[in-house]
Amino acid sequence: MNFEISEEDFGKRLDIFLQEKLSDFSRSHIQNSIKSEESYILRNGKKLTKSGELLKPGDQVFCVVNPPKQVQIKPEKVDFEIIYQDEDVAVINKPQGVVVHPCASCPDGTLVNGLLNEISDLSGINGELRPGIVHRIDKDTCGLLLIAKNDKAHVELSKQIEKKTCSRKYLGLIEGTLKEQEGTVETLIGRDNKDRKKMKAFPLSDSGKNLKLAITNYRTVEYFKNYSLIEFSLKTGRTHQIRVHSKYLNHPLVGDETYGGAKKFGLKGQFLCAYKIKFVHPTTKNEMEFEIDLPENFSKILENLRK
Repeated sequence: MNFEISEEDFGKRLDIFLQEKLSDFSRSHIQNSIKSEESYILRNGKKLTKSGELLKPGDQVFCVVNPPKQVQIKPEKVDFEIIYQDEDVAVINKPQGVVVHPCASCPDGTLVNGLLNEISDLSGINGELRPGIVHRIDKDTCGLLLIAKNDKAHVELSKQIEKKTCSRKYLGLIEGTLKEQEGTVETLIGRDNKDRKKMKAFPLSDSGKNLKLAITNYRTVEYFKNYSLIEFSLKTGRTHQIRVHSKYLNHPLVGDETYGGAKKFGLKGQFLCAYKIKFVHPTTKNEMEFEIDLPENFSKILENLRK
């Protein structure tokens, strides 16, 4: 299909323009269509295939956005808890140690395998490997995740994540005590050149390629000898953001050996839990908020520290 460009569209990014025209598809799905050159701008006979290309007078936009592939992942029994669900959304509690979706190094035993076993309908808009997945948390981070059960709900929830109207809060145990009881960390985040599996915080003055703005609010909830319990609130959602920002503050999360934390208290990964989430229901438009207790092993660590 092709679209007419009006004067009010001039200056819009190609991916944003197409998302406005094709509201049933997520921006990432549309960007994949552009990347594969199925959707593009035709300008003076030249084909332009960058998502961020700005529309100009005389442009023609051609678009092919294929429906997501049918999910082929095997349903499996996986340990997680469904906190809430209706015909549009589900809120689940993911345990520490469970990968969110399949990848080359972890093809099965993931949360997605478990979702397919427990929930009959999941959105397909995020591709065959990530049905229903609106946002992610790390394998060794536990806590709440939003799941979309149809494509319309997925698009709406993704917009809330993108526009920062979906509130996500975490509790983490850090080493030491922060100078300020509460504050904001604002840096750029990108791949660590010395280890591409890790992320790294860079100053805002850095102009390096592929660096993205990352903002984390923090508040000290409780002090212990040599440790502090911190509530983190995400304003952006970069890979490993809280873990990287904790290291940047020189107070890494307990158990996060990847980012400088010591392995203690028998933990198998970082002490970090996504304990609270708030969003607007995609259909009813009611504000919904969910909060969970820390897992038993985290709670016992805090009890021992209090003693």
